[in-house]
Formats: sequence, structure tokens, C-alpha cells
Amino acid sequence: MKPSTNRMLNRIKSVYLYIKNNGTVTTQDLVEEFGITPRTIQRDLNVLVYNDLVKSPSRGKWTTTQKKVKMTS
Repeated sequence: MKPSTNRMLNRIKSVYLYIKNNGTVTTQDLVEEFGITPRTIQRDLNVLVYNDLVKSPSRGKWTTTQKKVKMTS
């Protein structure tokens, strides 16, 4: 796996865990927490939405779904 792909997957996993641990968060919370652009966060969130791991109850806010997740290192 390319290093850039590995970095992206680790970041997406971190974003998911941050949302899971903090309940409902805003896109801006994620931008500030991870120090990356809103566009990059949006791409990461799109991956999580596609996999039914997060949802947006209202515009710009994110929370995890009830889908069970098996975490690996």
C-alpha cells in the first residue's frame, strides 16, 4: 500500500473515532482538531458516509451510526 493511502486510511479512522468519542461534532470541529482543510475533511466524511459509519443529522454536523465496527491497528 502506498504511504499516502496508509496516511489517508489512518486519518479516516481517527476522524471516525473522534466523532464516536465526542458524539455530534461539526465539520469545523474536525478541521480544527485534525489541522486539515475543510475539503479534505469532507472527502474523509464522504468515505465514512458511503460505508454507513457516520451520518449528518443536520447540515455541517456529524454523528456515528449504529453500524458495528471491528477496529484493527
